Amino acid sequence: MLRSPFLSQLEDAQSILIAGAGGGFDVFGGLPLYFSLRSHKKQVHLASLSFTALSDVIGRRPNDHLVEVTADSEGPGWYFPERYLCEWFRESAGDEVVVHCLERTGVNPLIASYEYLVKKLSLDTVVLVDGGTDSLMRGDEDGLGTPMEDIASIAAVSKLAVPRRFMACLGFGVDHFHGVSNDLSLEAISELTLKGGFLGAVSLLQSMPEAEKFREAATYVFSRMPSSISVVVSSILSSLSGFYGDHHATDRTKGSRLWINPLMSMYWCFDLTAVAERIIYLDSLMATETRQDVWEAILRFETVVRAHVRTRRPIPS
Repeated sequence: MLRSPFLSQLEDAQSILIAGAGGGFDVFGGLPLYFSLRSHKKQVHLASLSFTALSDVIGRRPNDHLVEVTADSEGPGWYFPERYLCEWFRESAGDEVVVHCLERTGVNPLIASYEYLVKKLSLDTVVLVDGGTDSLMRGDEDGLGTPMEDIASIAAVSKLAVPRRFMACLGFGVDHFHGVSNDLSLEAISELTLKGGFLGAVSLLQSMPEAEKFREAATYVFSRMPSSISVVVSSILSSLSGFYGDHHATDRTKGSRLWINPLMSMYWCFDLTAVAERIIYLDSLMATETRQDVWEAILRFETVVRAHVRTRRPIPS
């Protein structure tokens, strides 16, 4: 009971990549893990499947779809969370941190970018972080959330030759905002438990130094991008603070009904291979080259499965 299976497996890791599954702010969900692992003298690196217009970013490019972002990187100021995160590291602790930004592409280019990082950083572990739980949807649910980037990331990381590959979801219930069923998310966790793929849940508390640094980093970046405050990260921070129910931390969510809850500030941790194997349409994505290819593959699958979707059920109260 005193040892989380997920954290226990990380004890043997030496060079770890924490990668945001999709969107510039998913990597922020991995920051508490980053801070904790660094405090245990691990080599820890950050990557982000970025929503930033990387074509406008000036920086070192190991390939056409990967940019090494630092505090000095030039790019679109209105939306560049990775650069502002690097700025926060520099200003708060004098750390010069690189965020490896991956372009939103098909699965094949993503695999190539990840393979480059595995070799360059001598990685033995990859932790893919999703803000929310839509990454756990297998494909026949009545609401998939925003699956394009998450599923492409899962597909790519599932092909990497590293000893340890994990999926960590932070923000349970936040995808209610995007139409994902909390009931079907819990069912997914149960199915992964049956297969031995669920590696336990780890709670964040606002008293933890790692959680406080996470809040400080996010707050700094929000101040630099006030028109693009992350709904997911702000909801997780609301959960950390003890808010519940229809609490709005940003005007971006006004007019919708939120479910801020204590499960949002828990990491739900999985063996990534088990998550990947559960996704019904994953094989159809493996040959994709572009983001458009991914979108079309998902649309084709949704057309086939539309008559057989699993509908959500009310959670007993």
